[in-house]
Amino acid sequence: MSQAIESIQSTQHTQSAPEILLYPRIRKSPFFYASQRHGVRKYSVYNHHYHPRLYTDPVDEYWALVQGVTLWDVGVERQIEISGPDAFTFTQRLVPRDMRHCQVGQCKYVFVTAPDGGILNDPVLLRIEENRFWLSLADSDILLWCQGLALNAGLDVTIREVDVAPVQVQGPQAKAVMVDLFGEAVLGMPYYHLMEAELDGMSVVISRTGYSGEIGYEIYLREASRFGEALWQRVYEAGRPHGMQVIGPCHIRRIEGGILAFGCDIWYDTNPFEVGMGYDWMIDLRGDDDFIGRAALERIKAEGVSRKLVGVEIDGPAIGYFTDGSMIDVFPVFDTQGERIGKVTSATHSPRQERNIGYAMVPVEVAELGTPLRIEANTGLQEARVVEKPFHDPSKEIPKG
Repeated sequence: MSQAIESIQSTQHTQSAPEILLYPRIRKSPFFYASQRHGVRKYSVYNHHYHPRLYTDPVDEYWALVQGVTLWDVGVERQIEISGPDAFTFTQRLVPRDMRHCQVGQCKYVFVTAPDGGILNDPVLLRIEENRFWLSLADSDILLWCQGLALNAGLDVTIREVDVAPVQVQGPQAKAVMVDLFGEAVLGMPYYHLMEAELDGMSVVISRTGYSGEIGYEIYLREASRFGEALWQRVYEAGRPHGMQVIGPCHIRRIEGGILAFGCDIWYDTNPFEVGMGYDWMIDLRGDDDFIGRAALERIKAEGVSRKLVGVEIDGPAIGYFTDGSMIDVFPVFDTQGERIGKVTSATHSPRQERNIGYAMVPVEVAELGTPLRIEANTGLQEARVVEKPFHDPSKEIPKG
């Protein structure tokens, strides 16, 4: 028997890049087939959908983004609509930010928090009408959470996933492409605002948002399952004269820019006060208004946190580019005595800065700038130190431009 097992094991080997299976059980965005024709090399699964992650290579896509204009299939950002006479009241309970500061036509980056203060999702919230909100989701099942909260809330509110899906147009030439599509009116839209528009008979909502740290827009298509192919082709053809390239979400750039990745940098066990980067102000402990997680977050704020998400610079050879398979798991973080104390949650080599950068969750005792660390990256044990974050354009002037 043992010889048979050894024989089987000897014929097996580990695939360095196993395929992802394409089959009916995993959902496809309305742009799946259109974006696939541009030569997707890697998919991941996000919100139960196939998500294009790479077309050429991470560095090529990075330079296409920061120097030109790019088109992304982000139909995986499912839109959860909160509507009805009590939609504002429900949304006010759902998130720590005060929705009285979010007018119709505005967007807000928000945390959806759990009773213990943990982050369940970090969507962009769009206020479409007085009592109609869209949550443009990160990767977790917030539809089920919201429906469960609404079930016995005593509120007149409807929670549903709507047939709306976005594409992103990102990069320095994004404005030129959007003007060609929608006219000069798009230039009057401030950062984190939205506008209604029509394109070739298709109804869309345009927002001045994105996941790139560059100038960018998201085009949210209504009846997306019907018009997805048409919108994709229309946007791509408008982008051709400007050198548009189809890419996946650029994690090199988002790490440079201090943009969080749900499932990596934050999770259910992470609270907003651990994140830093100015996100503390998103927890608005306003008046007598209650929201889910308020009591826990008040306590955490008063007591302080035991760990922080810090920026790290990692010496030594390049550690890869996050979406190239070089970071299969978190990197262990050790203090100078060799004790494991934390983890690197996201890391990349920055082509522009020519250094390895990333985010690490570590005890507050070692969170001070300049603190030396050792990180077990894919290239071995490397010296590192705590540094300022974000790493590029910390005041986010570029996307506001």
